Amino acid sequence: MILTVTLNPLLEKRLYFNSIKYNQANRSNKEEFRSGGKGINVSRQLNALKMQNQAITFLGGQSGKILRSIYHEEQLNYLAVSTKAATREAVLTIDEKENNLTTYFPPNPIISESEAADFASKLDKMIANCSIVVFSGSSPCKETDFIFPYGIELANKYDKISILDTYGNHLQNCIDKAPTVLHNNVEEINLSLKQKINDGKDKIEFLNYLYNKGIKLAFLTDGEKEFYCSKFNFHYKINPQNIKAVDSTGSGDAFVAGIAYGMEKDLVFNEFTQIASALGIINAQSWKTCNFPFEDIESLSKEIVVEPVGKKMKIIDDSPTI
Repeated sequence: MILTVTLNPLLEKRLYFNSIKYNQANRSNKEEFRSGGKGINVSRQLNALKMQNQAITFLGGQSGKILRSIYHEEQLNYLAVSTKAATREAVLTIDEKENNLTTYFPPNPIISESEAADFASKLDKMIANCSIVVFSGSSPCKETDFIFPYGIELANKYDKISILDTYGNHLQNCIDKAPTVLHNNVEEINLSLKQKINDGKDKIEFLNYLYNKGIKLAFLTDGEKEFYCSKFNFHYKINPQNIKAVDSTGSGDAFVAGIAYGMEKDLVFNEFTQIASALGIINAQSWKTCNFPFEDIESLSKEIVVEPVGKKMKIIDDSPTI
């Protein structure tokens, strides 16, 4: 079973407009509420891929109650640690004429030390009973910054695969704990670690840094541009083709779900990298977020080329000759 860990879930209030005129009143033609937060997005996508998974997250206040109802409707298997602070709620405005989406985030909730300790205690038992654990999204406050590094330690202790997709003040501590897999986009790395990753050479150097830290697989995506990844100290480049993005919200989460899906199914590196890339692409081309069955991306995934960069891994043919 795959476990997803989300420290900063989100209730999305989406307002759709035929067009938006600034500096005056605008009336929406449709309103809907959605569940958000990177790990929750990963769980939803894993559900669509028919992969058994469970989510653990914080929930509090009226927005937390609404999210519980949405999780039930989406048939998400989850455990919530209750908080006094209300779960954050964002407003997203969609201009359908221009295909523009704008998101307005509130301040992050403040989680108490006792609530964070309760979360960590539950996490210990849940990691011991899963096969893969995915740590996704931001940490809402300094009281929760220890949870992802602690969880990675637990995954290593219990010999579980850990996948990290986070940013912010705790990212370096997470890297130092050596998760099995890391996914980040370049902008997150530059902002969180004060790096200056600009070109392919910089990306390969950073992938080498991650490998020396003990991270076995790493993926550095860069929006609609080609991206680099590594398996141990072998490097690869993927061109995601011409993407006409509609809403890129959750594309990185769809990508991470593809990695978790492939590793749970024991697929080879090239195959699950193709699946992850296809999920990221199709998500960016849709107003849906992380809700695509395998049939939607099967043909697209086969078109994606995973190109070796530099030295190539030798493949030994051990098939029987008799």
